[in-house]
Amino acid sequence: MGIPPRVLTVAGSDSGGGAGIQADLKTMLALGVHGMSVLTAVTAQNSRGVQGAWELPAEAVRAQFRSVVDDIGVQAVKTGMLASVELVETVAGLLAEVGARYGAPVVVDPVGVSKHGDALLAASALDAVRTKLLPTATVATPNLDEVAWLTGVRVSTEADLRRAADAVLSYGPRWALIKGGHLAGDAVDLLTDGTEEHWLRAVRHDNRHTHGTGCTLASAIAARLAQGRSVPEAVADAKDYVTGAIAAGFPLGGGIGPVDHGWRFRDRRG
Repeated sequence: MGIPPRVLTVAGSDSGGGAGIQADLKTMLALGVHGMSVLTAVTAQNSRGVQGAWELPAEAVRAQFRSVVDDIGVQAVKTGMLASVELVETVAGLLAEVGARYGAPVVVDPVGVSKHGDALLAASALDAVRTKLLPTATVATPNLDEVAWLTGVRVSTEADLRRAADAVLSYGPRWALIKGGHLAGDAVDLLTDGTEEHWLRAVRHDNRHTHGTGCTLASAIAARLAQGRSVPEAVADAKDYVTGAIAAGFPLGGGIGPVDHGWRFRDRRG
């Protein structure tokens, strides 16, 4: 049997299973790659919010990364919750090294807050994200709140997405995917490297159960990049996958339920 492409997620744990490491690994399995993980933080989290978060020591994050990459290798990396300045700087250094050694693309989801508005990154880490983490990214995938936090640019209309992308690109990622899901109307995103533009549109589904959307999209992009797709191809396919997952999102607990990572094979189950 052939070895599937290997994708590494560097992110926090979601004990409710809808986002974070759990969502990343489910997405990778659904898209046919071998998912591996470096845990950066543990959260007590459910459908109502985040009740607690505990970051791991930088040495534990570094050891996990080295253990996986030095033995197994990697075809793409995705980052999510990094919690602190020290972890952002540690992971950025490891990503720069793995990029030079393997040429592996990196998808940076610059997670600042949870779906419920709970802080997942220290405010003091903002400069490190801008100057250390974003320059390692093949694709950065901020939503509109994260764009405002990173750049000060506030997006209120589709026309503002270009300005937001330019501001994100100024920090060094090769491509910026500005997610316009919080705008009215269709779910429209802009992918650009400053020269090419790709506008991705999808019908907005009337479903409040969207926990894990950002993690899922970034992991799907990383999976497709590991399979050899170009950035525009990987992002377009990932958007199709996450749109279906949102449409199939289901209630769980008393709050916001998760997207359905297994929506493509539900009809095949016995």
